[in-house]
Amino acid sequence: MRSRHVTPATLLLPFALLLAGCGGASRAGGTGGGTGSGTDGKGSLTLNVGDQKGGSEALLRAAGELDDLPYKIKWSTFTSGPPLLEAVNAGAVDIGAVGNTPPVFAAAAKSKIKVIAAAHSRSDGEAVLVKKDSPLRRPEQLKGKSIAVAQGSSAHYELVASLKKAGLSPKDVTLTYLQPADALAAFTRGKVDAWAVWDPYTAQALDQAGARVLTTGRGVVNGLSFQVAAPAALEDKKKAAALKDYTDRLRRAQNWVFKHPDVWARAWAKETGLPEKVALEAVRRTRGTAVQVAVDKAAIASENQIINTFAKLKLIPRSFDFGEYVDPRFNGDLPPSDTAPRTYGTATRTGKESTPTRGKAE
Repeated sequence: MRSRHVTPATLLLPFALLLAGCGGASRAGGTGGGTGSGTDGKGSLTLNVGDQKGGSEALLRAAGELDDLPYKIKWSTFTSGPPLLEAVNAGAVDIGAVGNTPPVFAAAAKSKIKVIAAAHSRSDGEAVLVKKDSPLRRPEQLKGKSIAVAQGSSAHYELVASLKKAGLSPKDVTLTYLQPADALAAFTRGKVDAWAVWDPYTAQALDQAGARVLTTGRGVVNGLSFQVAAPAALEDKKKAAALKDYTDRLRRAQNWVFKHPDVWARAWAKETGLPEKVALEAVRRTRGTAVQVAVDKAAIASENQIINTFAKLKLIPRSFDFGEYVDPRFNGDLPPSDTAPRTYGTATRTGKESTPTRGKAE
């Protein structure tokens, strides 16, 4: 791969295709609606699932978890978390996966959503990037600089939290709100000094856009992502049973990913257009490290910190208790939300899954 000679235009296609669940309010076709991408399973019950390119559908299919479905899944593909949650609010989608920040913005707008499942991943892939030849070496040096970030994304919170840790506030920098494809172009052409983003974009920028990491989300963000459902679906006994089964399949699929990072990286690369080595880097650093955890009091408290932060900055219209938007019925015997994520040390060589250990959320 000619990493030194890849132009922004070359990179735009995979970046545009892969707007992730952590993303901001980008809308497909200007509508925010999902595009249909097929149906799996059989039976009289249909579960409408919102997804993103290379997301839950690709994961479940690669892990074999779409085999023998006793109900149908109708997939709709969205560009990012916020429009997906708009569809959940409207009842067009029964469930969908998003990062830790889109539910905060949706709930602040009093959307009809319920968080029913969570995963805890490593936060190393959430990063503030600068060019390799940038004079910036410490986060404190961001003062007065311009930074691209997707508004309302997990990267948005990671940036705010990283600035605070460095003794800065958003007022000390110039924030340029851009979705990843546009941010990539601005970053590559030197229109911004830094870029706050998440994996797999972090991995791709490091590999192809001459980027280096200035700081990461490790120790400043919670590393959580969520499955968000429509209250009406939860009130339907048959759909609620299907939602439970669906989240169980996702948990098994994530366990499979940890054991087979190379296989998943190949499938993910094929689905998204990412170079395989970039996909594998993102899998090993963040995407494969996820542990399914309970949506418990600790998770709620951690999300409340995000709510309070954005409310103080007047980026959301109100403060509220995240617990009002949680349905814990599927927590079962899942480990607590501060269970440490997995890591790829000797695990990939042995092929054995490590036992999650209790630790503080990142």
